[in-house]
Amino acid sequence: MANSGLAHQLRMLHAQMGDPWLLVGEFRSSVVLVPRTSAGLVWTGDEGGLRWIYAFSGEAELTAFARARSFDGTRLDYLSVYGSRLLDVAVPALGVPGGVALDVAGGQPMLFPPVRGIVPDSVALDVSPAPASAAGTGALNGGRR
Repeated sequence: MANSGLAHQLRMLHAQMGDPWLLVGEFRSSVVLVPRTSAGLVWTGDEGGLRWIYAFSGEAELTAFARARSFDGTRLDYLSVYGSRLLDVAVPALGVPGGVALDVAGGQPMLFPPVRGIVPDSVALDVSPAPASAAGTGALNGGRR
């Protein structure tokens, strides 16, 4: 699976030279791997009052995560899905505030939190009754988009 654009944007952002909104766009257009439990549910974790869907940019990152979680199965089932589908469909379907945690066991992890511009406004935690012409939230980088 080639996610070179996503990997590049992650490296740039971790080097403090990237644009967070370019990373969000690249994630949305990338196919990522989402591990499933033996019951067929996607793996999630709760941290900081949010539920995080685990996603991985490649099999090596997924394998590192499974090892870190002491996965003892012989085969780890996973879905291949576009990042946009996770953010626009799976996060709202959680039923609780949540986001996507990418490559959490790897060297360049990234969180996509439930804020406007990342997830639908209907589940974004930073949506306020401000007029539609109000400035950006600044959730990722000072309001620049």
